[in-house]
Amino acid sequence: MSISNPRQVFSNPSIPFAGTILGGLLPEEMVLIQGSVPSGADRFQVDFTCGSSVKPRADVAFHFNPRLKKKRIVCNTLEKERWGSEEILYQMPLKVGGAFELIILVLKDKYKVAVNGAHVLEYKHRVDLNRVDTILISGTVEVQAVAVLPPASSPASPASSLTSQSSSDSEAILSFRDLKVPFRGRLEKGLKVGRSIIIKGQTSPNANSFGVNLRDASGRDVVLHLNPRLAKRVFVRNSFLSECWGAEELDLEAFPFAAGEYFEMIVRCDARHFRVAVNGCHQFDYKHRVQDLSAVGQLEVVGDVTLMDVRMT
Repeated sequence: MSISNPRQVFSNPSIPFAGTILGGLLPEEMVLIQGSVPSGADRFQVDFTCGSSVKPRADVAFHFNPRLKKKRIVCNTLEKERWGSEEILYQMPLKVGGAFELIILVLKDKYKVAVNGAHVLEYKHRVDLNRVDTILISGTVEVQAVAVLPPASSPASPASSLTSQSSSDSEAILSFRDLKVPFRGRLEKGLKVGRSIIIKGQTSPNANSFGVNLRDASGRDVVLHLNPRLAKRVFVRNSFLSECWGAEELDLEAFPFAAGEYFEMIVRCDARHFRVAVNGCHQFDYKHRVQDLSAVGQLEVVGDVTLMDVRMT
């Protein structure tokens, strides 16, 4: 399938993969996964989840689990860490050692799944669609591309153009030209739910750390402080409010930065959290410590980094 304007693309993700769906899933959109099943594979799974929490485990709205040796596909939903009743298709359209193209069409009341151009199954929603914001892929599978396709996308075959577009190619409402570090940009209208800040850059060859700060209009308070410390391989999150630092948050499954390497960081503003992704993979949520997001008036980047693009969408 070749798509003219995918809304979001993750290219050659490492497995296990967790990707934040910017803006969540909408009816009539499609999720396209291109990959292959390695020789000797037993099973893999694709999950549409409500966040990416590990403890407690995030709710899984749609669990798609091909079990190749048993020649069946198991679908289910996980809510409050409990699985519901399984829906099982006793067929196996995937071949071990073969490539595949998996398409999941999102409708108001159900998901429709096709493999290699043929309809396979339908699964009715058990969890509200507006809660779904993350794609997880795990198991024995290789993936070349994961794409979220808007309703206007017209499918063709074969697929070739998906990996050429970035997940952050949505139209910018604010783009900065002077990218010298230390960088300071004004957010004249502040932040609001649904906005994303996209930062593309490269860490210095001998980088120790760098920082991204969202400050209030006065510059005194830091609403969100993001501080990757490459030497120590920790990613510090905090806020500086009323002349006092709060409690640091450090939990992270894997440190996503390396000295001298390119990165793309997306900071998405949701109703309750900032959601942070690096290189297409969701890293963590940071609960708002300031409720009036319109008060955020400055974006700051400092430290051992060179900037290539900074924008808000």
